[in-house]
Amino acid sequence: MSKIKKKPADRSTTTISKKDIAFEKSIQFCAWMFLISLSIFLVYYGIFDIILEEIDIEITAMLFSYALFTGTSSALCFALSTKIRRNRDRKKEIFIDWIIAEFLFCMFAIFSVAVYQW
Repeated sequence: MSKIKKKPADRSTTTISKKDIAFEKSIQFCAWMFLISLSIFLVYYGIFDIILEEIDIEITAMLFSYALFTGTSSALCFALSTKIRRNRDRKKEIFIDWIIAEFLFCMFAIFSVAVYQW
């Protein structure tokens, strides 16, 4: 047996408030809603256009931008909730960076579709 005494692990106890949990859950809820809306569109397109060939759906710039926007927004929301869960102390700066990134992405998507249709 060793004569060295083991020191108790110095763990920093961070308390998680109910607001933090609700904030993370609301971001995850937004991500799931984006993902569900994209899935509904893709299932509708797959069943009625590809399999049944009942309705001829043309993938226009508007539909393409919708699919691109909802898929990317879902991914960004899931990434944000994971990043906030791992770094709760930097929650405010991460959220502000995400808002700016989402705004820039949306502006880029809107202008690119406008240029494409023009």
